[in-house]
Parts: sequence; structure tokens; C-alpha cells
Amino acid sequence: MTGFKESLRAKRILNANVLLLTVWTIGVCAEQVRGGDTDEIVFGMSTALTGPTAELGLNMKLGVDVAFAEANHLGRIDGRRLRLVVLDDGYEPKQTVINMRRLIDQEKVLGIIGNVGTPTAIAAVPISNRCQVPFLCAFTGAGVLRRDPPDRYVFNYRASYAEETSAMVDAVVNHAGIHPSEIAFFSQRDAFGDSGFSGGVDAIRQHGYSDIHTIAHGRYRRNTTSVENALAEILFHKVPPKAIIMVAAYAPAAKFIRLARQYGYRGLFLSVSFVGAKPLARSLGQNGEGVIVTQVVPHPSTDCELTRRYRNAMRRFAADANEAVQPSFGSLEGYIAGRVVLVALQSPLYEGGRDELVNTLEALEDFSIGLPNTLSFTHYRHQASHQVWATVIRDNNVVPMNWSELPVLLQNAGELASSDDLAETMPSGDQSGADSLGPNSVMEGIDRE
Repeated sequence: MTGFKESLRAKRILNANVLLLTVWTIGVCAEQVRGGDTDEIVFGMSTALTGPTAELGLNMKLGVDVAFAEANHLGRIDGRRLRLVVLDDGYEPKQTVINMRRLIDQEKVLGIIGNVGTPTAIAAVPISNRCQVPFLCAFTGAGVLRRDPPDRYVFNYRASYAEETSAMVDAVVNHAGIHPSEIAFFSQRDAFGDSGFSGGVDAIRQHGYSDIHTIAHGRYRRNTTSVENALAEILFHKVPPKAIIMVAAYAPAAKFIRLARQYGYRGLFLSVSFVGAKPLARSLGQNGEGVIVTQVVPHPSTDCELTRRYRNAMRRFAADANEAVQPSFGSLEGYIAGRVVLVALQSPLYEGGRDELVNTLEALEDFSIGLPNTLSFTHYRHQASHQVWATVIRDNNVVPMNWSELPVLLQNAGELASSDDLAETMPSGDQSGADSLGPNSVMEGIDRE
């Protein structure tokens, strides 16, 4: 029932945005612009600059800014300077709708690039489609941006959340020998969490396990750290999990991991890339040891053409008054987003304008920006990459790993304590306090939400 209610909620949000969009777009969307005045090419971004996912938004903004600054330094685009207009939506869809209106109506952007988040994308994509404004390389792996056939104006760089969670399921089953019934999910209660959970469940089915309703699944509300009921749902499940796959932002994910370890959990934690590996590691401290995070970009220290160029650009264009800004997965993804768009803008096929930008992207087919994997766009394929990399937190650092290391990580974590042992270490549901947990508290918390 919860998934059904969430689907209805998502549809209501979408319908409300479309209604608002219909009123707003009369006489506005028909205007085709080149992205600013004759001296500039302007792109827009609506992202989280404040709130619990702010670090992701700030890093994405930084990466696109650095890519644009590098291009401006090297000669611009036919003499025109690239400029990025960034508005804060706090990871809230209602504010995204307002920001999209300003970016398209007032700033007259050529396209939207690097927006962060699934719920905000659900609000933004109908606007981009209706106004025929390219929506490019968003920081989300949600299926709503990956329709078949694809939306004409929506282009993705990254692998989907379904591909990330599918890679996790395959790895823990094939390399760690964990039975599919021993995999649990902790996810955000919205389309972001549902997208990752759905991909993981599909992968579990591929391994011959069909009793999906028996899989432990705890959820929390977006922009909160109210994870206690989700944790109790998982730890008191009749089949104790040996691996927990997380589709969550870093603040609730960090609290979930700390509490789980405090109350006796000794299995694997695996998270999708949206969590932000570095903020998660920083927040967890010693509790982060052995936590696995999948990535849709290579490690920033990787020795390939693109990462070398990224590090050089960061040193040159991202230094503040005191010290150089450190490389991160988020800013690398932003830099990649900028580089992907620059390939189209610098193509001899591009003649200016929004639809021409779409046509040029679709005509790229296989292309390279210096990553280990070739990227590809066509008329029928609007996701450039399907690559997933694995990383792990070791000694408070995020380092590359191979899936073959999972047995050692599981051994280091230790086997999950029995349900009876957990019950002895966890407070009962009738105790007060923000961190109190118990089997009776689970449904009560769900009802409140």
C-alpha cells in the first residue's frame, strides 16, 4: 500500500506542476532563444544549495562552472562566453517549478544542466518538454528521465539507479555468496527511493528469487533524518539481512548506519552514488569503515585523460582565496556534464538554438571525452553512459574497490547478530527519545508519515 500511495503522491505532484505550467506557458514557451545575448551562451541550473543535500548541489555547480571556465579560457564558443545561472531549490519540487520559470522566461537559457535530485526532476522535466528546453545531465538516475522512447529534450550522462542497485545485487550474490532473501533495502519515500528499489528487486528476480514481498524494506521521508522506524523494520525482519542496499541522501544514510552498528548490525552497507561518498565518510567517521558506494564516474584520482584534465582545471579555476578546492565525485560529474555539452556546442553540426542543440546531441552517436568508456547518444538513446564503479570507505577515505573484495569486507564486518541478540541491545518501542527503536514502533511511525 505504501508504494501505491507514493505513486499517487508523485502523480498529484506531476499533475499540479503541469497545471501550473499550462497557465504559465501561454505566450512564453513559443519563444526560441539562443541562450542569452549575442556575447553569451547561458545555461541554467536549479539545484540544492541549502538543506540536507546541499553539498551535492554545490559540487555539481562547481564542476559545471569549472568546465565552462576552462572553455572560456581556451577560446570560448565562436567567441561567445559560457555562463551558468544557478538557483537554489533546497531539494523541493515546488521551488524547482518557480526556478524553471525564471531560468526559461527571464534568463532565456539555452538549456538546463546538472539539476540535482529525482523529486525535483519530476517537477522540471514536464516544463522542459513543454517549453522545448534541453534538460541535460541531471544528477539523478531515476527512470522518469529514461523513458523508451526517450523524451526529446531530456539527455542523461549517468547510469540509472536501477543499474547501480542491480550491480550491487549481482555482486553480493555472486561474490559474497549472500542469498537474495538476505538483502534488505533502505530508501527515501519518493520516486528516488522507488527507482533504486525497483532496480534492485528486478535484479533479485533475475537470480531466481520470486518472493519479493518477503524482502525487508525500510523507508524514510525526504529532507528528514527520521530513520528509526525504517531501521527497526529491517533489523526485526524475520530473515536477518546480511547486506543493506541504501537509496538515500547522506544525512539520513549516515544516521541509519550509525544506529544500525550501535544496535548490533554486522553486515554490509551499500549505497547508490547520490548519497555523496565523501560527505558520507566525513559524517560517519570510524563508523564508515567498509561502507560501499557505487559511482557513475571514475575515482577522481584515476589516471585517464578526462580525470587528469579535470584535476588540472580544478587547480586552475576552482581555487578560493585560501586553498584549492578538493576534487570530488560530485564536481567530477558536473565537469563531465559540462564537457558533454561542450562536445555538442563545438561540433560543426551545431548552428545555434535549443532544437539544434538536441539535434546535434542525437547526431553524436559514439563519442569520447577522455573517460575509460565510450559515450553514446542517438535519436533513440539519450543516456550516454551505463558504467558503474565500486568504491569503499577505508580509514575515512573513499577509495576504488573490486567486487571480488566483498567476501573479505563481509568477514571484517562479521555476521549479523541474531534477532534475539538485537532485541537485547535495542530499546523497546515504548521508550521515549529520538533514537528509541522497537518492533512496535515501526507501523506507528509509518502511520504518522
